[in-house]
Amino acid sequence: MGLGPTPFVSTRKGSTELDFAALEEITAAVESGAGLPTVVRAAAKALGVSLVVLDRGGQALAVAARSPADEKSLLGATDGVEAIDLRVADAPVGQMRLRTRAGSSLGLLRLVATLVASEVERVRAPERESEEESAAFLSSLLAHEFTSREELLERARAVGLRELERGTTVLVVHARALAPAPEGWRSRLRLLAARGARGVAPSAVAVMSEREIIGGAEVVVLLPGADEVAGRRGAENVLRDVQAGLGGFAFVVGRSRPADDPLAIARAADEALLAANVAEGDGEAHILGFEETGAYRLLLSTMSENPAELQRFFAETVEPLLAYDEQYETELVATVAAFLEADGNVAATAQRLFTHRHTIRYRLERVRELCGLDVGSSDGREKLSLGLKAMRVLGIVGASGPASEPGATGGRVPGR
Repeated sequence: MGLGPTPFVSTRKGSTELDFAALEEITAAVESGAGLPTVVRAAAKALGVSLVVLDRGGQALAVAARSPADEKSLLGATDGVEAIDLRVADAPVGQMRLRTRAGSSLGLLRLVATLVASEVERVRAPERESEEESAAFLSSLLAHEFTSREELLERARAVGLRELERGTTVLVVHARALAPAPEGWRSRLRLLAARGARGVAPSAVAVMSEREIIGGAEVVVLLPGADEVAGRRGAENVLRDVQAGLGGFAFVVGRSRPADDPLAIARAADEALLAANVAEGDGEAHILGFEETGAYRLLLSTMSENPAELQRFFAETVEPLLAYDEQYETELVATVAAFLEADGNVAATAQRLFTHRHTIRYRLERVRELCGLDVGSSDGREKLSLGLKAMRVLGIVGASGPASEPGATGGRVPGR
């Protein structure tokens, strides 16, 4: 909550002088550069309460609690704990949690929160600068801007990446919100992914992707010096940490093959992205390595070098079905996928989708009407199969909903 509506009123005679006297220790800690923990301890003493300060991602930066139970209560935001947003120039920098006391001064609380916010901003500035430099380097790397191995390694060393020449595995993490997401969750996602990756590669770096993910976010992780075994372990660590630290999200992790040459890292990133996009279509949280993507691997060069052509093919095949599904809450895309997996067997498709075979026939007829492709012909099945692969490689997630189209009731196909 913000400071405005908090009903704090000082009731002690002469409390104004006492309040400002209590600020001296805080301001001295800030001016001397003693550090955030010292500032927070002074703030807790001035307010006479236990106090915890979190960053925007919900990670604890400093704690000044009277007991372990008090600390646990504040971190868990239990009943009676006040959460005060910390802002600098109206930009959120974190949160301060405390259990306020009757008769607390609103003016003192506001001043303390302002001082703590300024200290959080100051101590986090170098980290943000480092993160921005890493993100800029990674963007240049993934855009194939480096033509010289020496130039690439020099830039990498400048941002603390010193093991790229020993092999590098790239991970791409996709997170999609299943419920209203808390403020700062993207920052927390990056922090959690970085923490998991550094369990196997201490110099690992994680940055938010510039790609727009509808209803979610994408994080790119570099694991310098990681061979195939370390890359697998790093992916497992990352998935475990993001699942444990962020509830209400669906996650997948795509993993590249190790890139032995630093100039091949951009291609490794394409491999990880393709694997993550393919994994999204399975509808469950898991890790997928590029070597496990099967026939999708054949589309890697098209995705990397000519994504517009891949998009055009998707638009000519599956996109009309997806648009129909989204508008009418039907399952044409899922039906085509199940039909192809069942080798064109209508009865087996109906069994997979738990519906009547007459409904399956009706849907397949609707497919032909919408995109002009007949699943009864080998050419139609081949184009639809490639269209579905293009959809997953592009990272497009299919709509899902109840089978409410005509013909879904009692397995009856309406007369024309």
